[in-house]
Amino acid sequence: MAASSTPASWAKPAESAVARGPEPRQDRAIRTRNLVLLKAAELFAEHGFKDTSMKDVAERAGMTKGAVYHHYPSKESLAVAVVEAHYGRWPTLLEEAQRRGLGPMDTLVAMFDGCAEAFHGDTIVQGGARLQIERSLIDVPLPTPYVGWTELATDLFGKAAQAGELREGVDPGSAARTLVAAFFGLQHISDTLTRRRDLLERWAEMRELLLYAVRA
Repeated sequence: MAASSTPASWAKPAESAVARGPEPRQDRAIRTRNLVLLKAAELFAEHGFKDTSMKDVAERAGMTKGAVYHHYPSKESLAVAVVEAHYGRWPTLLEEAQRRGLGPMDTLVAMFDGCAEAFHGDTIVQGGARLQIERSLIDVPLPTPYVGWTELATDLFGKAAQAGELREGVDPGSAARTLVAAFFGLQHISDTLTRRRDLLERWAEMRELLLYAVRA
């Protein structure tokens, strides 16, 4: 993935599309749809896909089941929408990092710092992450995770090598795969043990260790 990434490039698209509700055009309908998505993400993050019902979503959002079904025809379509919204966070994060005019290594650090913040406090990101873990329980394909992060890290590590920022002998692809595996494993462990309360502290530890190993 080059620096001009698009939202669709952050995950390999699902093989087939799930039925979706009509695209809202009025502000009120857009706000309602966004509220349903947010409350569904909260419930998916808290209870998982299997133990969340459309009735639960309607009650959490303070609306009727019919209103929820109008925007999302099934729980599966709602799950796909949450996962897609999860991936929709990352292009904005990249744009913000690029505007700072950092070098490739510091851009990569800024990206993962922002990702850690999102996993720590963004309900959509948290809900999407749990759905990805439970993908075998969902009867429709979800986008394949980690693809975009690995491509981005490989690209930035490669540019860091060209700029003399990467330790000699470190392969950009290997470094990228290791960083992505370490970070996403870390956030899952933090979620399991502390509901991500210690995520930022644990990421700070990992960041210092990994960067010490790969920086020139």
